[in-house]
Amino acid sequence: MQRFILKSKNKITLMSGILISAGFLTNWIIGNETIFAWSLIIASALGVLPIAIQAYQALRVKVVSIDVLVTIAVLGAFIIKNYEEAAIVTFLFLFGAFLEQRTLNKTRSAIKELTEMAPESALKQIENGKFEEVDVGEVDVGDILLVKTGAKVPVDGTVLTGEGSINEASITGESLPVAKETGSNVYAGTILDNGTIQIVADRVGEDTTFGRIIELVEEAQDSKSEAERFIDKFSKYYTPAVLVLSLIVGLITQDVALAITILVLGCPGALVIGVPVSNVAGIGNGARHGILLKGSEVIGDFSKVDTMVFDKTGTLTVGNPSVAEKEYYGDNIDEALGYLASVERESDHPLAKAVLEEIGETTFSAVENTEVVKGGGIAAMVDGHRIAVGNVALMERENVVFSEKAKADVSRFEKSGNSLVLASVDGELKILMGIRDQIRPGVKEDLLKLKKLKVKNLVMLSGDNQGTVDAVSRELGLTEAHGNMLPEDKSAYIKKLIDQGQIVAFVGDGVNDSPSLALANIGIAMGSGTDVAIETSDVVLMNSDFSRLPHALGLTKATSRNMKQNIFIAVGVVLVLLASLLFSEWMNMSIGMLVHEASILVVILNGMRLLRYKLRNK
Repeated sequence: MQRFILKSKNKITLMSGILISAGFLTNWIIGNETIFAWSLIIASALGVLPIAIQAYQALRVKVVSIDVLVTIAVLGAFIIKNYEEAAIVTFLFLFGAFLEQRTLNKTRSAIKELTEMAPESALKQIENGKFEEVDVGEVDVGDILLVKTGAKVPVDGTVLTGEGSINEASITGESLPVAKETGSNVYAGTILDNGTIQIVADRVGEDTTFGRIIELVEEAQDSKSEAERFIDKFSKYYTPAVLVLSLIVGLITQDVALAITILVLGCPGALVIGVPVSNVAGIGNGARHGILLKGSEVIGDFSKVDTMVFDKTGTLTVGNPSVAEKEYYGDNIDEALGYLASVERESDHPLAKAVLEEIGETTFSAVENTEVVKGGGIAAMVDGHRIAVGNVALMERENVVFSEKAKADVSRFEKSGNSLVLASVDGELKILMGIRDQIRPGVKEDLLKLKKLKVKNLVMLSGDNQGTVDAVSRELGLTEAHGNMLPEDKSAYIKKLIDQGQIVAFVGDGVNDSPSLALANIGIAMGSGTDVAIETSDVVLMNSDFSRLPHALGLTKATSRNMKQNIFIAVGVVLVLLASLLFSEWMNMSIGMLVHEASILVVILNGMRLLRYKLRNK
């Protein structure tokens, strides 16, 4: 019976509202006091049922909840035959709960949308080589699946055959399609916009990146921040205190109506709901923008960060060395580029790959008598010419003469943090290339946004040489930059900053930087949701998009502010109501309950503003 009544709470609210309206209309139109009184009595009796049941359930676990206060207040109103107050209070309380639930559901829409995006079926290859539609739960690691245009990718996998464009907004927050071909990774829950691909399942079910995102957002929304835990504790003592206060006032003044009104006005509903709705809305906004905030506690800590420490490679830089600067000397450069490409094609060095990408299409020649010079480079014969490719030391070994311009160029390239590749033909310098890991586009602007968000110190730690690190630091305007650091050096440095009282966020790629991610006050992982990133960090930028970082910090600051606003509104309304009751004559139970329910709606709507939060470009 209890379950049925609670399930029918919205219907009871509607019936109660109709009875109250009918009673007042009857009284105003035909002046029938009997119908008026019985309409209000029935409305009160109906309305108090679900409230009383919830009060009883709370008392069973030794909690004096808001429902207990309202139940006592309504029963008291009945005793003093104030049926009008009793009916209006129950209706407003139930209607407030309805609005509260409805608006809260909207704040949880992010997780609902994610769940609805989850794939339900897959085309799985069976023994005869044909594809059969099966439930996604029947797919195992190693199965081969077919994905057609417009279909959802059912699991995390690798493309075996075919190509197409995939909308990865559910994973990365980016709406632009991403081209996929043989060997590309694909993620569950993403949509194949065009093309047809066959994939092999690498992760299935809850182990997929998409499954983990849903799990993390659910855990985050259910977790409690320090402010929420304080309010839970506060409510545990505050509610009985209101009960005791009303009893004392009733005994002193002998005014039962006043005592009952104190019970109604003292309900801390807005206080209890204000902080959770801010957190849930903030986490929901993050999820929609490809930012996973792993829990309400993370929001509080992240909003206070004053120092951000960055790994260089793959975080501030692209993580893929390329030719940044080049100079050519003398004639026949196209021929020299062909010789250089022919030699570099024989090497698997990362710098060789960058050189070949820069040269592009060219004429390759046979390479003979290759000599690898340790710590210098390569010398070889190509089309009867002596070709040397390497660093300055190799050029000196080959007796290559440097012009004044070439010397100046080498010095300039080195100061810019480049690794040098020089090429000579028959002892004559022809090509100078400066190769470095390029800074991510837009990073400088994003770092300025972080400064505007009151991050005082921007620090870079890298395993790269100090010269390269200094060059990147100068270009980005960082506070500090330290090179030649191993993972243990980075974590030791972060510990030192924390010991100095700084609140530190570390931004890394989530693999070799996992000790630092775990040690920092806030660990922020770049890396498209890799296992280590998701497990170790507090915040995950799902598509390694650095521009999401200022949004994430701004969002946590806005959420923290929103929480404080809601606490102020909730406490302020209760104080004003109680003061009005004690020091004015216009306040009564019905008006107080209306204001009380309105305050709950206000804090919910205030929290919901976070769903539309965007970082403003000042």
